[in-house]
Amino acid sequence: MVKKPDNTDSHKKKPLVACPTCSKAQEWSTANPFRPFCSERCKLIDLGAWADEAYQIPAEPSVDDYSSSFEDSESADYLDRPLH
Repeated sequence: MVKKPDNTDSHKKKPLVACPTCSKAQEWSTANPFRPFCSERCKLIDLGAWADEAYQIPAEPSVDDYSSSFEDSESADYLDRPLH
Protein backbone atom coordinates (compact mmCIF):
# COMPACT_ATOMS: atom_id res chain seq x y z
CA MET A 1 0.00 0.00 0.00
CA VAL A 2 1.30 3.45 -0.95
CA LYS A 3 1.39 5.97 1.85
CA LYS A 4 -0.16 9.33 0.99
CA PRO A 5 1.81 12.45 1.88
CA ASP A 6 0.66 14.23 5.01
CA ASN A 7 -0.77 17.64 4.02
CA THR A 8 -1.14 19.12 7.49
CA ASP A 9 -0.06 22.70 8.15
CA SER A 10 3.09 21.58 9.94
CA HIS A 11 4.39 19.90 6.78
CA LYS A 12 3.41 22.53 4.22
CA LYS A 13 5.96 25.14 3.29
CA LYS A 14 4.60 28.51 4.38
CA PRO A 15 4.82 31.41 1.91
CA LEU A 16 7.31 34.17 2.66
CA VAL A 17 6.02 37.73 2.91
CA ALA A 18 7.78 41.01 3.55
CA CYS A 19 6.91 43.04 6.64
CA PRO A 20 5.20 46.26 5.43
CA THR A 21 7.28 48.34 7.87
CA CYS A 22 10.82 46.94 7.77
CA SER A 23 10.63 44.60 4.72
CA LYS A 24 12.01 41.66 6.72
CA ALA A 25 11.07 38.34 5.07
CA GLN A 26 9.02 36.02 7.25
CA GLU A 27 6.73 33.02 6.97
CA TRP A 28 3.01 33.76 6.72
CA SER A 29 1.88 31.70 9.67
CA THR A 30 -0.92 31.64 12.23
CA ALA A 31 1.85 31.37 14.83
CA ASN A 32 2.67 35.06 14.23
CA PRO A 33 0.06 37.18 16.05
CA PHE A 34 1.38 40.37 14.42
CA ARG A 35 1.07 39.35 10.78
CA PRO A 36 1.47 40.86 8.25
CA PHE A 37 4.07 42.57 10.44
CA CYS A 38 7.13 40.77 11.80
CA SER A 39 6.79 42.13 15.34
CA GLU A 40 4.69 44.22 17.67
CA ARG A 41 7.15 47.08 17.16
CA CYS A 42 6.54 47.18 13.39
CA LYS A 43 2.79 46.92 13.96
CA LEU A 44 2.85 49.92 16.33
CA ILE A 45 5.04 51.95 13.95
CA ASP A 46 2.44 51.42 11.22
CA LEU A 47 -0.43 52.29 13.57
CA GLY A 48 1.39 55.51 14.53
CA ALA A 49 1.83 56.43 10.87
CA TRP A 50 -1.94 56.07 10.33
CA ALA A 51 -2.64 58.13 13.48
CA ASP A 52 -0.27 60.87 12.27
CA GLU A 53 -2.07 60.83 8.90
CA ALA A 54 1.15 59.88 7.10
CA TYR A 55 -0.93 57.60 4.86
CA GLN A 56 -3.63 59.17 2.73
CA ILE A 57 -6.15 57.65 0.39
CA PRO A 58 -6.32 59.80 -2.76
CA ALA A 59 -9.75 61.10 -3.64
CA GLU A 60 -11.34 63.96 -5.52
CA PRO A 61 -13.36 66.37 -3.37
CA SER A 62 -17.08 65.94 -3.82
CA VAL A 63 -19.69 68.68 -4.23
CA ASP A 64 -20.72 68.10 -0.61
CA ASP A 65 -17.17 68.93 0.53
CA TYR A 66 -17.33 72.29 -1.23
CA SER A 67 -20.80 73.17 0.04
CA SER A 68 -20.00 72.29 3.66
CA SER A 69 -16.87 74.46 3.62
CA PHE A 70 -18.96 77.33 2.18
CA GLU A 71 -21.55 76.91 4.92
CA ASP A 72 -18.84 76.88 7.59
CA SER A 73 -17.29 80.12 6.30
CA GLU A 74 -20.72 81.74 6.00
CA SER A 75 -21.61 80.98 9.63
CA ALA A 76 -18.19 82.20 10.76
CA ASP A 77 -18.86 85.57 9.05
CA TYR A 78 -22.18 85.80 10.84
CA LEU A 79 -20.46 85.33 14.21
CA ASP A 80 -17.99 88.15 13.48
CA ARG A 81 -20.72 90.75 12.86
CA PRO A 82 -21.41 93.19 15.68
CA LEU A 83 -24.77 92.96 17.42
CA HIS A 84 -27.03 96.08 17.15
